[in-house]
Amino acid sequence: MTAPTAPALPFRDPSLPFGKRIDDLLGRLTLDEKISFLHQFVPAVERLGIAAFRTGQEALHGVAWMGPATVYPQAVGLGATWNPELVRRVADAVSHEVRHMRARDGRVGLNVWSPTVNLLRHPLWGRNEEGYSEDPKLTSAIATAYTHGLRGDHPVYWRTAPVLKHWLAHNNETRRDTTSSSVRPRVLHEYDLRAFHDTVAAGAVAGVMPAYNLVNGRPNHVSPYLAGHLRTWTDEDLLVCSDAGAPSNLVDSEHYFDTHEEATAAALRAGIDSFTDHGEVSAQITGRVRAAYDKGLLTEADIDTAVRRQLSVRFRLGEFDGWDEPGAYDTPEHRALARKAAEQAIVLLRNDGVLPLAPDTRIALVGLLADECKLDWYSGTLLHRSTPLEGLYERFGADRVEFAEGVDRIRLRTSGGAFLRVPDAPDAPETVRGAEGALDPALLAGRTDLPPLTADPRGSELALVDWGEGVLTLRAPDGRYLSVAGDGFVRASADQPGGWVVQETFRLEPHDGGHLLRHLGTGRPVCVAADGVKVAASEEDEAEIFTVVVTERGEDAVARAAAHADVVVVVAGNDPHINGRETEDRTTLRLPAHQERLLRAARAVNERTVLALVSAYPYAVDAARLPAMLWTAHGGQAAGTALARVLAGDVSPAGRLPQTWYADDADLPDLVDYDVIGSRQTYLYFEGRPLFPFGHGLSYTSFDYTDLEVRQDGDTLRVSFSVTNSGRVVADEVAQLYGRAVDPSVPRPRRELLAFRRVTLAPGATERAEFEVPLAALRFWDVTRGRWRLEPGPYELLAGASSEDVRLRATVGLDGEPGAPRPVREEGLDAACFDEQSGAEIVDRTRTAGDAVTPAAGATAELVYRACDFGSGVTEVRAEVAGEGTVEVSLDGGPVPVVLTADRDGGPYDWGTVTAALSAGGVHDVRIRLRGPVRLAHVGFSG
Repeated sequence: MTAPTAPALPFRDPSLPFGKRIDDLLGRLTLDEKISFLHQFVPAVERLGIAAFRTGQEALHGVAWMGPATVYPQAVGLGATWNPELVRRVADAVSHEVRHMRARDGRVGLNVWSPTVNLLRHPLWGRNEEGYSEDPKLTSAIATAYTHGLRGDHPVYWRTAPVLKHWLAHNNETRRDTTSSSVRPRVLHEYDLRAFHDTVAAGAVAGVMPAYNLVNGRPNHVSPYLAGHLRTWTDEDLLVCSDAGAPSNLVDSEHYFDTHEEATAAALRAGIDSFTDHGEVSAQITGRVRAAYDKGLLTEADIDTAVRRQLSVRFRLGEFDGWDEPGAYDTPEHRALARKAAEQAIVLLRNDGVLPLAPDTRIALVGLLADECKLDWYSGTLLHRSTPLEGLYERFGADRVEFAEGVDRIRLRTSGGAFLRVPDAPDAPETVRGAEGALDPALLAGRTDLPPLTADPRGSELALVDWGEGVLTLRAPDGRYLSVAGDGFVRASADQPGGWVVQETFRLEPHDGGHLLRHLGTGRPVCVAADGVKVAASEEDEAEIFTVVVTERGEDAVARAAAHADVVVVVAGNDPHINGRETEDRTTLRLPAHQERLLRAARAVNERTVLALVSAYPYAVDAARLPAMLWTAHGGQAAGTALARVLAGDVSPAGRLPQTWYADDADLPDLVDYDVIGSRQTYLYFEGRPLFPFGHGLSYTSFDYTDLEVRQDGDTLRVSFSVTNSGRVVADEVAQLYGRAVDPSVPRPRRELLAFRRVTLAPGATERAEFEVPLAALRFWDVTRGRWRLEPGPYELLAGASSEDVRLRATVGLDGEPGAPRPVREEGLDAACFDEQSGAEIVDRTRTAGDAVTPAAGATAELVYRACDFGSGVTEVRAEVAGEGTVEVSLDGGPVPVVLTADRDGGPYDWGTVTAALSAGGVHDVRIRLRGPVRLAHVGFSG
């Protein structure tokens, strides 16, 4: 007789709703087990048959860090395709590779930390490569597509669980864990929140990762916006995962809390559900949570809430039902998709007719990136590789392409007359950084199995590249880069520069008639010792003084190759690990001087010089002197083939710029100035002349725009126009629709993207572009009412090929909600809800909620509040203040009738009220000036 099978526990019953199953499982976990779920690396609960779990699998443009995988264009390149359906297919392929790779390597996670939806507000941001666009509409469209591809199309289960990065207002690497982004309410709602909101509301987001920075004086990891905004946009349980080390930063670098127990409790209560801290070791975090609980800083209900959100994601991934998909890996479809994405990401910036190239063209291909296929920090390891040189060889034939890299070839002579020499190592195995995969690639060590450099009378010729600001790489004759491993010896050991701390960069510093060779990863100069070349143990050790002997200048090699070519193609750009990357912002838009030298050398001998920029961000170059110019982000494994096919005309370029290309550094605001309205940032507000505008991109054909029609249907504008291919080749066009308020009462965007569509048209073909634009897309955040408002009046709709290339216009009058003066007698003024400001920063009113305003360091803050209605009259003004200083109140720009003095020494949260007599009636503009380190939260009027 067979014993009856024990019934499955309710959380294992797939017939029950997820909510009931989560309740059941949560009730079976002990407090200590639940606390263990709060760290990134969640241990197994064997008594319940629950497997270990980890949050976090990077997959920004392919599966990253876990070894070979299909590598697609960088995120900014995917943004440049302006093709959400293509991006959805890319993410679908990525999610299949995640599942396939997980089946053979349990380290691969299903909680995918992608995409990045930070807006590309400032082109000097080091992580520009990770975002899609400076525009909220384009960013959310591409991000929504990527999350839907990652999620998969099963009606119940998710193939992967995408987490959006990095919440919120995060565009600087410089002091990124201690700087505060001052974000006024209009910028918060109209700009920074929008990309997150629209993507989350689209229904394929499993969670969000807060950023390292502070917003309005409060760390993002204790942001009230997580509960007040993010979690109101969806009915799904969102899993909020901290950024790496950020929970500890709350105490260690930000000094926002006195103890880690306080900080951990505050973060958990604010909405952090998974703590990424101290690597794979969870004891620190779980110990802090337990201590916070024991001290009464947390309740078990607080812990349950966070664990519930994690379990919700795990149930959706099918973990408790045995659901899985076999996935797919490196398929022909994936390879074709990688090439298609790389092709669609290429933007033709300028063309005087030199492109496309005829099949019999003799080409000089030159430049530091002409034979490179660069990866970035969030790339996988290449399965396939295509450089521009390989692509042109394949397309035009090696006999028609002459190559010159343009490196400076040098020898380094020691003070004793010997030269640095790279020893032969014929038996050394070939290795590629990251090929074995790593949960944390920052921990990968350099190679020590190769002999260190020595010095002898002959030496070795090294290939020197200056990537800007004197940051150099040196490459050995065998193609390996000079690098320094943990033992301090200098070896030719790296296939490419890379790593969290790059160990392949150096600087030549003038010293005592020669140069010190300083290794930037360690900060130490190089010395020559009996056992080999190494970095000095300390600055006081005997550093070698080198003489740089140049055997060939890069521009000479370029000039030789260019002189006899029909066309020169200069491939310039950046190495994604150097001078502009995570942890390091750029300092200029200019091309590095080394690459400018090469470009000048090519043009000097051949006017038919094409510049192909391969970079993670925009540059400012003298485009008017070039007959043709293209840009592409680092395009992944098929980048070279894609570029060659575009140059040859096999593909008509149709990528469009996802951000403004400024002409000069002088056009840029300060990197940490987040007031896009006040400082006129991005195409939305910029009033200067850009080098290339947002949405710009040329084609090998021409397109005509006709028959713009606009019709209002309730709360929707139905807009349509025709696009015709009036040229001779099949090509894609990106039809773009913008809108603007004609006569706004407050500063509004010059124009704002409302809709777009990428279409393929044969010669002579016409397609009708039809869009439904909700009237809500034309609203603004009314700070006088603390909500959205559609202003009545005329609105202009603009259709065309870029934000500046407008072909058709129509004006429509819309009814809306009229504005009204601020009822300051009844409600007063929230200090942060100003209309205009200068010299002010928004800061935290308390550690948990609320905003205040204070002068920026060394400045006097000027605040303007328009149209304030004092009604029948007031006789008193009162200010809620902290700190010390003065609050000066005036009306309509007149003399200052009132000065209120704050004299509170109890710290930034020691609030009190100061009052003074003020006589006013009717409607006036109120101007407030803050002097000294005073904080102002609210101004009230009475009497």
